[in-house]
Formats: sequence, structure tokens, C-alpha cells
Amino acid sequence: MSTAVAREAVLPRARTTLAAGRPRRQRAMPEQAGPVERPGQGHPLALGRRTRVRLRAAVHALLDLEDLRDKTSAVRLAVLVLASRTPSETGVVEIRTPELGRWLGLSASYTASVVVPALRRSGVVSVETAPGDFGQDVGLKCRVLPLWAAQDVVGHPLALAKKEYATLLRLLEAVMAPGWTHRDGRVTPAGLIGRRTGRGAATDRLALLLLLLEARETGRVRQCGGAVDTKRGRAAATVARMLGCTAAAGERVLERLEDLGLVLRVRLKTGSGMPNRSRLMVPAVTAAHGRTITDVVQEDRAGGPGPESSGPDAAAGPGELPKEETDPQVSDARMSVEGGVAEPDVAAALHTDHPHRVASLVDLPLCGGFSGAARGGEGRQPERACAGEDQAADRILAGHGWPVAEGGPLRGEQRKESPVDEQAAAEPCTGGRPKAAGWEKPQQQRRMALPGDLRLRAALGPASWLWERLSGWQQEQVEAAAKAELVRMAGLGVAPEGAPRLLADRITCRLEETGGEAMVTGPYGWLIRRGLPQRPACSDRRCDDGTRLDNGAGCENCASVLHLRRARRARIASQIDRELPGADACERRRRVEERLREVAAAEAQDLARRQEQAREQEARRTAVRAAAQQRAEIDRGAAAAADAERQAVVCEDCGQPRSAGLCEACGYRRRTEEALAEACLIAATWGVDLRDPGDVAAVARRVRASLEQKIADARTQYLSALDPSEAELDPAGTDAVLAYSALRTVEESLPEFRNSAVGWLRRTEEADEEARRASRIEKGRRWFRHNPHGADAVTAAAKAADTARERTAQHLLAVRLEQLREQSAARTERAR
Repeated sequence: MSTAVAREAVLPRARTTLAAGRPRRQRAMPEQAGPVERPGQGHPLALGRRTRVRLRAAVHALLDLEDLRDKTSAVRLAVLVLASRTPSETGVVEIRTPELGRWLGLSASYTASVVVPALRRSGVVSVETAPGDFGQDVGLKCRVLPLWAAQDVVGHPLALAKKEYATLLRLLEAVMAPGWTHRDGRVTPAGLIGRRTGRGAATDRLALLLLLLEARETGRVRQCGGAVDTKRGRAAATVARMLGCTAAAGERVLERLEDLGLVLRVRLKTGSGMPNRSRLMVPAVTAAHGRTITDVVQEDRAGGPGPESSGPDAAAGPGELPKEETDPQVSDARMSVEGGVAEPDVAAALHTDHPHRVASLVDLPLCGGFSGAARGGEGRQPERACAGEDQAADRILAGHGWPVAEGGPLRGEQRKESPVDEQAAAEPCTGGRPKAAGWEKPQQQRRMALPGDLRLRAALGPASWLWERLSGWQQEQVEAAAKAELVRMAGLGVAPEGAPRLLADRITCRLEETGGEAMVTGPYGWLIRRGLPQRPACSDRRCDDGTRLDNGAGCENCASVLHLRRARRARIASQIDRELPGADACERRRRVEERLREVAAAEAQDLARRQEQAREQEARRTAVRAAAQQRAEIDRGAAAAADAERQAVVCEDCGQPRSAGLCEACGYRRRTEEALAEACLIAATWGVDLRDPGDVAAVARRVRASLEQKIADARTQYLSALDPSEAELDPAGTDAVLAYSALRTVEESLPEFRNSAVGWLRRTEEADEEARRASRIEKGRRWFRHNPHGADAVTAAAKAADTARERTAQHLLAVRLEQLREQSAARTERAR
């Protein structure tokens, strides 16, 4: 590898200049001598950006489970250890309880009595125990249920591939492996914090793992934004929000990690000698990427204001470069006291400490005057100290080109209040609350962290640095656009749980096309118009840059379009070869391009013609639909008029007005009369000679008399229970109720008459003959021939005979009813 190639591989790329003549700062390039190897290649802590984001999403998806929020750090860390050791094929982890305790830094008894039962009660891990050498439950067969359930879900944060399982296991081994001595004498050293055991060990290991996942390749951990406890510091608040505990507990965890040399709080110095903001660093990550803490701090200081700067405020600025790669902040979860973090020691209030002093690389000449002299006459209001805590201070005063500190006066000064300062102090410095100044509308403060929705965090994760550069209103618009895009993708057949991953991949690909986040000059416009929208390469609605959204495979329609274009070009090229056999390559290429342009123009005209035809057809369809709707309205109006006219007709029987030709009471009376006639006919089907009209009439009179008596009894019972005043108020309603009760009385009697008729007809000669025939046929079947008088044969024959008898009775009843109806119709016709 040459020196130039090695330098390009190791050092960050220098920044270029912006449009409109605004120069960007260039990072200081330290001199090198000779080729340099790529340090950290293959190191478990040297994670790439995509791998780190992927593992961090999986870890936070496990830790943010509802069943683990109230658990101790030991239980949460145990879930991560089991997840890292999960085989991708079976999902079952086999481990012994003492070994799990060594990974957590706890004793075997505490792990068996506290951690394992808590895992079983949480419902996140299924635990099966196996007896050990002395009968105790030592062997464990565990399965992380959310991890196993997400394996077949495309785009889920926990749907890890086999290589990602291996990377996560290597990371945990590098962080907290307990160390082993092999039988052949080889020794596997412990991880960074593998020797830390006892009380609080699990909390320290979990905190270090989360810090490693948040740390960039420089080893720097982005600290949380907003207002924090000034006694504890922003670094302690960052650790506390990661663990979900109080700031005091986070400070104790941070102090223990500092004592072990695993975490550093680097306090930079300004050119004036005053302390600057602190940096939270993980030296192991810095060393894994081949860097040192001094190099990283020098890079931070290299972009400070030059010697030509004037004004004391320039000395107070942090002097850091705009970050090329920014990760999302730690979770803004509510800090709560965690039992596993409490320690007997009492942490003192934080004071300004300087664990690593680095001399300023640039001497800043200061002009005479007070610290606010560089504010200028433009009327810019000073801001509170927390307003720019996590933002780059490389802003330029318009028209002057002076770098200005965002923190206002130096932090150690005691300044007098002024009207301007009071107005600035009245503005809130925390995100998420509206602020108002004079007549201006309340504006939403921008949030440094991504939205709280897990789906949006996963989708917008690759653009976290662009998100931090947006204003509050822009963040709301981007969040709404991302939600709408996820809903639209779900409508195209994409699984809802896989849509965030696909959207994150889309943003990542668009950033690679642009050249990285640092090349995006307008974050809001880039996200709205380029990063989030779908770019179909063909007519298929599921196509996005030649990839199907529903299954992730290549778009077949795009492949067909590409094949057709290549075939067309080959056909045109062969035509040119036949027309110009002796033409050179340039002339041939020119003719081919001209012919292709002609074909493209013809296709464009044809497309315009077909679109015009489609518009005309759509207009005709719209006109037809409008005419159909108009006709339907006319038909509905005519039907309504006919119904109103029918409703206005008086009753045919009683003359009641507006009864649609028949009132309710008369309708019931007609149905009652039909039911009475049916009951009389059914009663006449048995016990009388159907050819004798006198016998039929006598039976009909008896049946009618008995039913009319029942109707009279029901009428008397109803009238005795009815208040006479109510009957006088609504006589029509009373008549309708009485008519309906008469109908119900007759209808309830009809089944009795029918059952009596069927029972009598079952005993007729026709029914007996049919039953004997059915019994004989059943006994003659081949499976009863060997024993026709056996129990089975007799039972089957009896059942067949009963069925035949019932069927014959029903048939005789239907035939006799039809005969009686014909006779009744004939008598009525003769009477007319």
C-alpha cells in the first residue's frame, strides 16, 4: 500500500468549499512518514457505522421491552448476554448458571436465586433447568422469545443475521468476557470490564456496553441535550438516561468507570485559559480505530478561530468542527431510581475538573474590552449557557466573518442583568416547549434526539445528523412525511413491521449517492424531496430504484424495460449496419443515436396521444356516471311519489284514511281468516269422507268455533289488563293489537292440528303398506342376509319402516289438503 493510499484510508477526508464562495474549515492533517497500516481492522470494537447502528437498534429494542423496564440491570444484562449467545438456527442457548453469573460479574448463588427467577417471571426469556452433579438446577436452556419471534419478520430491529449474532457476541466478549483457561494451557483474557465483580458490576457492564454502542470511531459519545442537573454534569445525565436511573446514580456509575480507566471526561481549554465543555470519551474505541485521545482533541481544537479573530468571545467558543458523522442521542427516557444502581457511597457535587489538559494549538490574540464586546451592534440577544451545549459553535457573523461563541459571556462571570439579557433568559432552553417573544407566534423548540416512536427512530436513524440540524417546525414536517411514507408503503404490500427498515435503507442509499451527510447543505429540502420519497424506475407502483418494496427482490418490470431498450438499440444498430456497411465507428454511433432519438420522440408522441385518449375516455365515463346518477335521482323521486300516493289510499275494509289500501288491523284480520281456513282444512283431512261436503263443513264449523273461543278468551284477557283511558286515546292501536293477538292464537294452534293429522294418517293402510315394504327391503340388504332376524337387522328395519310411515303420512296430508282446496275453490266459483 502506498503512502497516499494509506493516508487516505486512515485520515478523514478534508472538507471542500461551499458554493457562493463560503469556505469550509479544513481539518488539520498531521504529517506522516511512510506507509501506515489500517489499525483496528478486525478488532471487535472497531464497528462500522451501519453495523453499530444495527446492533444499537437491536440492543435498545430488547432493553425497551415493557416487561424489562422495571427489572434490575443484572436481569437486563442477562437478556443481552443470552441474546448474543443465541444460535441463529435453533434460538436455544445452553449455559450453566455459574457461567452466566461470571458474564454478569455476580456470584452463582445470586444468579440462581435472583436473576434466573426474574428472567422466568418477566416472560421475555423462556427458561428450562437441568439438574447438575448434586441435583441442583445448574444447566439452563434459555430462549429469548422476542428475538426468536422476530427472525421471520423483515425489517424488524431484532431480525439479526448470523454474522450479526457473531459480531454482537464478539463485542460482548471484548467488553465483559470473564476470561478462560483452556485445558491445553491457553488463556483467553477477560474483557475490558471482565474483572469487575460484586455489587454494581452488572450496572457498570451494561453502562459500558451502551456507551460503546453510542461512541463514534473517535471514541466520543454524544451527550444528551436539554437542561440537566448542574451539580452532576451532562456526562452523568447522559449515563443516567441510558440506564433509566437518577443523575446521582449515573454519576456514581460514571465515576466507577473512570476509576477503571474505561471512560474519560476530557475537559478542553480555550485560548484564554478558561475551561471549555467536556467530552465523554471511550478510549478503547479510540484505540480500536487507531487513534489517540490527544489526536481526537487536537482535531476538535484545530478548527478554532484564527489569529485574525478579534473579540474575547472567540476564546470562549468550543472551536469544534461541524461533525461529519453524528449518531442519534441517547434515549430521552424518564430517569427513575433503579435498585441495581444504588451504592453505599455518596457522590459529592461535581466541580470543574480537568482530567486531561490539552494546550491550545492556536494562540488567540484578545482585544481590550469586556467579554461581551464581540457581540457587535446587530442587536443579537445573548443565550443561556445550556442553549448551545451540544451544538457546533462554528457560526459566522454576517458581514464580518468572525467566529462567535454561542454561550454568551464566559461561564465563570457574574454579569449584571439588562433588559436584553432578561428577555433572553426568559426564553426556555429545553426542547419540546413553545416560546413566544413579543408578537411572534409560539414556535416549537427543536429536539436533538429522534422521535420517540420506535418505528420512526429506526426509519430516520441514518439521517440523525440531518435531523439535529432541522428546526422544530421542520422536524414536525419530516416526522409527518415519514409517517405518511410508512403508511403508503404498508398500502403497497409491505409488512408494517418491515417498513421502517426499508425506509432506513432508502435514506442510506440516497446519502451514499450524495456523498454522505456532510455534503447535504439543505437538510430539510433533501429529506422531503430526495431522502424520503419513492423513486419508481418503471410503471410498477411497488418499484423503488429498481427494487420491489414488497419482497426486496429486483423489479421484473424494470428488467423487462431494460431488455426492451437493449433489444431496440441492437435492432437499430443492425439496421444502420445494413444501410451503411462501410461507415466508421463514430459515424455509426452518431446514426444510432439519431435513430434512437427519433424513436424516443415518436414514442413520446404516441404516449401523449394515448394519454389524450385516456382523458377523453375518462371524461365520457364521468358524463355517463353523471347521467346514471341523474336517472337514479329521477327514479328515486318517482318511487317516493308513488309510495306517497299509495300511502294516501284509504283502507279497503274499514275505510281508515292514509292506510296504503289496507290498515294494520285489517291486515291482521285477513291473515287470521286465512289461518282459520287452513286449520279447518287440516282438521278435515282425517276422520271424515272427503267426498262428502257435509262432513267437511261440519268439521270446519267445530274447528272454527273452538278457535274463535280461544280468540275471545285472549281478547278478554287483554282488555281486562288494559286501562280504558288508554284504549280511548288510541282506538286504532287497540284494534291492531287485538287483531294481532287473534292471529297469534290461530298460528299457535296450527302445529297441533297438523301433528294430529299426521299421527292419524300414519295409521292408514297406505302408511302400513309402505312401512312393510321398507322393512322388507332393509332386511334384504346383503349385510343382513345371513341373519335377517338378528338385532341389528330388526333395528334397521324398524327405523326404515318408521321413516317410510312418516314420509307417507306427510304425502297423504299434502294430497288431501290440495284436494280440499280445489273443492273449496270450486264451491266458491259456483256460488258466484
